[in-house]
Amino acid sequence: MNFALVTGGSRGIGAAICRRLARQGLSIIINYHSNEKAALEVARDIRAQGGTAELLRFDVTSEESVDTAIESWEESHPSDRITVLVNNAGVREDSLLIFMQTDQWRKVIDTTLDGFFFVSRRVLKGMLTKRSGRIINIASLSGLKGLPGQANYSAAKAALIGATKALAQEVAPRKVTVNAVAPGFIRSDMTKDLDEESLKKTVPLGRFGEADEVAALVAFLASDSAAYITGETISVNGGLY
Repeated sequence: MNFALVTGGSRGIGAAICRRLARQGLSIIINYHSNEKAALEVARDIRAQGGTAELLRFDVTSEESVDTAIESWEESHPSDRITVLVNNAGVREDSLLIFMQTDQWRKVIDTTLDGFFFVSRRVLKGMLTKRSGRIINIASLSGLKGLPGQANYSAAKAALIGATKALAQEVAPRKVTVNAVAPGFIRSDMTKDLDEESLKKTVPLGRFGEADEVAALVAFLASDSAAYITGETISVNGGLY
């Protein structure tokens, strides 16, 4: 059985991606760190639609946590494999740089970049052996243009885009593709504190996007139809650049 592992899959864009990939026929591993209740709700939704969903708790910023959890999953699923990895886990700790605390900087950088590194490195072992796989990294508009008050988030997502391009070249000979999706302003838990009425005026399409619109692109990149696309960063931003 082929599984998709979605980090930070318990809410927001991550939850939408889990549901969308399940509708596409993949079995889903919902990674979460602390919100088990929300992760269980996503799993129940998928199962209610006839899909397969499992929970896998680990901290993406901890190498030991990642390796232990995925190794345990592989041992309990000898006939299954992770064919799709969506590196979605991320946090915002917004502040002007002059006022930003070190822990605000570290938390954002570590979640995005260490998460990408630890999880991708571990999952790639199986993908490279089987000579197939899809890695999709959730970047951001902030990583493409930089947003004030988000020096940490912009830096993390810009670095993730660079890592996407580099890794894509490394693993292409083994038929593994690596792409990034860069959402703009999307309605989710991470943006509920933003002034939507004001910010949507900056978006040419005049609205915030929906999580499922991001998930639809992720599902395409995870499909056989996207086999010749790698190293790309594709925006879902309503025309805001």
